[in-house]
Amino acid sequence: MSSLHFLYKTAVGRILLKPLICPAVTRLSGAFLDTGFSKCLIKSFVRNNNINTDEYQLDGIRCFNDFFARRIKEGFRPVDTAPDALIAPCDGLLTAYGINKDTVIPVKQSTYSISSLLEDSELAKEFEGGMCLVYRLCVDHYHRYGYVDSGAKSEGRKLKGVFHTVRPIALEEYPVFIRNQREYCAITSPVFGKMVQMEVGAMLVGKIVNDENGECDVVRGAEKGHFEYGGSTIIVLIRKDAARINEAILKASASGEETPVRLGEKVGTAVS
Repeated sequence: MSSLHFLYKTAVGRILLKPLICPAVTRLSGAFLDTGFSKCLIKSFVRNNNINTDEYQLDGIRCFNDFFARRIKEGFRPVDTAPDALIAPCDGLLTAYGINKDTVIPVKQSTYSISSLLEDSELAKEFEGGMCLVYRLCVDHYHRYGYVDSGAKSEGRKLKGVFHTVRPIALEEYPVFIRNQREYCAITSPVFGKMVQMEVGAMLVGKIVNDENGECDVVRGAEKGHFEYGGSTIIVLIRKDAARINEAILKASASGEETPVRLGEKVGTAVS
C-alpha cells in the first residue's frame, strides 16, 4: 500500500492526514528547505527524479528551495508567438474540462464549482460554458511559470486554505482545488478576452511566489512567479467560444488521461 493510499483511503490515515495538510506544517517544511542544511538533499533528488541539470542555471544555489525554483537556460522553453496561439503557462500534465454552467466535473474525480474556486460568484458567471485547463506540476517539473497571454492583469487575490496533495488519489476523496491555498488574477487579453490564471498550493509547497501582485500590463510567456517545494497546480479559465483546445488534449482528457506539456507550448487556438 502506498503512503498516499494509506493517508487518503484508510481511517487511520485520515487521522494522520489532518496535521500534514495544515499551513503550519507546510511553513515549517519550507523553512528547513530554505536553510543551507537542505543542500545535501539535492543530489539524491536529481537522481531519483531523473532531472537533466544541463538545462538549468545552477550558479548560486544555496539551499534545496533555490534548486527547486531553479531557472532554465535561454532557449529551452520557447514561447509560441503566433497571434492566435493559446500557450501552456508552465510545464505540467494538462487536463481540459468543460464548464457546465458553474460546475466542473473531472473524470472519476470530485465535482467543484467555479464560484467556489474563485470565491466570487459574479466573476464565475463570466466563464459559464467555457473551459477549465488544469496543469498539474510534479516534483520533477520546472517550477517557474509564465503568463498565459499578453494583456492587462488585475490585482492578485489570495485565498487561504490547506495543503492537500494534488495527485489524483486526493482528488477522488476531496474537492482539493477549492480547499487548498490559492492565488489568482484576471488577464484581459486582446485575443482571448478575460481569462483567469490561478496558482494552487499543495502538500509541502512552502510558498506560491508571484513577482507582481498589482495591476499592470503583462506579456505572454514572461515569468509570473514560481512554486517552492512540492507538487502544485495552475488553473486557467477561458470564456465560452474564446479558444479551441487541441483535439488530442480533449480526447485524452475525456478518457481521464493527462497530456504532458511545456511552458510556451501551443495547447489551443483562438476562435476567430
